[in-house]
Order: sequence, then structure tokens, then C-alpha cells
Amino acid sequence: MNKDRYQLGLEKLAEIDGEQGQKVVDALQPIAPDFATLMIEFGFGDIYTRSGLDLKSREIATVAALTALGNATPQLKVHIHAALNVGCSPKEIIEVLMQMALYAGFPAALNGLFAAKEVFDERGIDVTAGSDK
Repeated sequence: MNKDRYQLGLEKLAEIDGEQGQKVVDALQPIAPDFATLMIEFGFGDIYTRSGLDLKSREIATVAALTALGNATPQLKVHIHAALNVGCSPKEIIEVLMQMALYAGFPAALNGLFAAKEVFDERGIDVTAGSDK
């Protein structure tokens, strides 16, 4: 294990996902600790630290991709939290999810919107009041 790469990944994971990311890492420990290491080193140490996109753009892309998959609700929720953490507004997230109806279908967009509602409720964000918390 490359400690520099791992440490860089851990720091980026904490910056983006906060406690949500650490929960994923912790949940992997009993079943696939090596996968957790790979996710930290490659995903967060190698990819998320690249200079080609800012973190907000990376999270918008990730939320869109996970929504389009249609079968990754737990990961989608983690990345909706992350999108909020790196500066996406709830309205931007909702618009990304609605956009997915065109490319991934209405069921995928609906599932994404319901996942977002759960995250917003958990964080006390009321989008009906025009809040961009």
C-alpha cells in the first residue's frame, strides 16, 4: 500500500464525504478491507485529486451517473450528501436528477428524487421554502 496515495485519498474522502464516506469504509472492513483501500487510493487519491474538474463538477457527474444506473441508491445518497458538502445547492441537485429523466428514464429520475428527499430531510433542508442550505 502506497501510504502517500492512501493518505491523500483519505483526506479527499473526508473533505468530500465527511462521515458518510467513513461509514462506507467502515462497512467494508469486515467483508472487503482491500476494496476499501482500493476505493480510497484509486477513487479518492487518484481520480478526485485530478485537476481537470473541480469537486462540485465531479459530484454533479457522479450524482447523474448513479441516478442513471438506477440500482445504486445507497451510493447515490452518499454522493448527494457529498454534492451538498462541496457547494451544490439542493436546487442544482434536483435539476440534475430531473435531467436524468431524459437520458435514464422517469423511474431512474424518480428514484433519484426520492433519494434526494431523504438526504434533504436528514439534513433539515426544506426545498419547498426555496432554501438553498
